[in-house]
Amino acid sequence: MVVDAEGRPPVRIGVLSAEHVHAPTYISLLASMPGAHLVGVWDDDRQRAAAAAEPVATRAFDEVDALLERVDGVVIASANSRHRRLVEIAAAAGVHVLCEKPLAITVEDARAIVDACDSAGVRLMTAFPTRWNPAARALESAVRSGALGTLVFLEGVNTGTMPDIHAPWFVDPTLSGGGAVTDHVVHLADLFRWILRSEVVEVYAVANRILQERFAGVETGGLVSMRFASGVSATIDCSWSKPRSYPTWGGLSVQAVGTGGAFGIDAFRQRLAVYGTHETGISWPAWGPNADDGMLAEFLSAVREDREPAVTGVDGLRAVEIVDAAYRSIAAGAPVSLGAGQL
Repeated sequence: MVVDAEGRPPVRIGVLSAEHVHAPTYISLLASMPGAHLVGVWDDDRQRAAAAAEPVATRAFDEVDALLERVDGVVIASANSRHRRLVEIAAAAGVHVLCEKPLAITVEDARAIVDACDSAGVRLMTAFPTRWNPAARALESAVRSGALGTLVFLEGVNTGTMPDIHAPWFVDPTLSGGGAVTDHVVHLADLFRWILRSEVVEVYAVANRILQERFAGVETGGLVSMRFASGVSATIDCSWSKPRSYPTWGGLSVQAVGTGGAFGIDAFRQRLAVYGTHETGISWPAWGPNADDGMLAEFLSAVREDREPAVTGVDGLRAVEIVDAAYRSIAAGAPVSLGAGQL
């Protein structure tokens, strides 16, 4: 156990499911983070739980209740469709929750998650680490300070390789909820809402399966256009467009255009280029700050101080509403209006 900088006892944390590709990162960070005590990992697949727990010498739990009775908070890193069940179990046990994105695969489930945590009096945070990326924070500061004049347009790109290579459930719509639109819209949708302090009022989206066409069950390419209540327009390229040989999983970039200037960021530009053998190819290991570290530290602080986290469950719900509107627009071939963002 490692106390925090102020000598306070650690927050007891568990991880529910190691099914998500981000689970190993969360587990590794929590195992060494000041102010955190990683109690253990539970997964309905005991072998997966054991494999996730072993590298950091933490406990793999066979029963979820046994873990929940020993922790203050949990990180849920399951397949998307399992979020609601795990959040409701944790909330019923009085345990605070950091839930992987998207918060749920339907608006109904996302609302139920928010309601369950509200009713139980536990804190709910959605895993949107991009808010802790230094480049994203610099963009937010530039926009909020008025350095760009009146903001007119945001162009976002969050593209990547096919995630099935890491976890096959990503291309199973019963587990993932959808393809590239489900997977990659939410990060930038949340970032844009945070930067603008405004809600999306209209969405127009197109998608196809031309890229990686062997996966007929989910869309692999998509472009989502949004109009905010503030009048700003935005686009998000969410495609799984990077080839298997790409040096990293993908990337996230934003170009902001205002009446007084433009500001562009590449959230993962701090990287090295490593040229390996013919078999290993080229890789881009990152050397910059880890946004996941900032997100987890915020969750620990929110649990310790019993306060709302910087990214709430409602933020997760709003992102799910935008994804839902995108799918409805794709089906209709027309723009879809959103309400004023009422629960």
